[in-house]
Amino acid sequence: MTDVPERMPLTRDFFDRPVVDVAPDLLGRTLVRHTPDGPIELRLTEVEAYDGETDPGSHAYRGRTARNASMFGPPGHAYVYFIYGMWFSLNLVCGPEGKASGVLLRAGEILTGEPLAAARRPKARSANELAKGPARLATALDVDRSLNGIDLCDGDPDHLSVLHGSPAAPSDVRSGPRTGVGGEGADHPWRYWIAGDPTVSPYRPHVPRRRRATSGT
Repeated sequence: MTDVPERMPLTRDFFDRPVVDVAPDLLGRTLVRHTPDGPIELRLTEVEAYDGETDPGSHAYRGRTARNASMFGPPGHAYVYFIYGMWFSLNLVCGPEGKASGVLLRAGEILTGEPLAAARRPKARSANELAKGPARLATALDVDRSLNGIDLCDGDPDHLSVLHGSPAAPSDVRSGPRTGVGGEGADHPWRYWIAGDPTVSPYRPHVPRRRRATSGT
């Protein structure tokens, strides 16, 4: 255990709060991914909040399933899902156990282990692009479904942890609609980012899929 404040791990109490309070408070915190080749540390710069069964944009909006079970807690655990048949996304579970909510980690700055992250992201054109977007972040940090449901607060150094880091000043935090969310959840201003940070991903609104025209008979 370290006595350096910035290196102290966040406790379960930090996550056991409403998701819209936890999400902006994660900006500037340090996410540590422990790999066999060494640690990769990332300063969080962009996140999104999802409020479970009350939030049309959430995976848990229609209740518990085998896929989203980790979202129902306890707080301080990871929820990892597979999307588009290609990519993983990493979320941190928040709120009281039994109420599904989580924060999607959208982007960050690699602080330690840049060569390890770059080896997993060979198409990145610069260090700023290594974890610029949720799929890129998960790829750079070697995140997959094997981490789904793991406890970030148990002190185990073999998977993931979140350190106190240097929280973003409130004056530097911006919020707006979530990327790619449509329908009734489109207007929730639950995407949070650090203003002016070059690792923040570009905002993209939801674009409805076009249905193919079918010919009559």
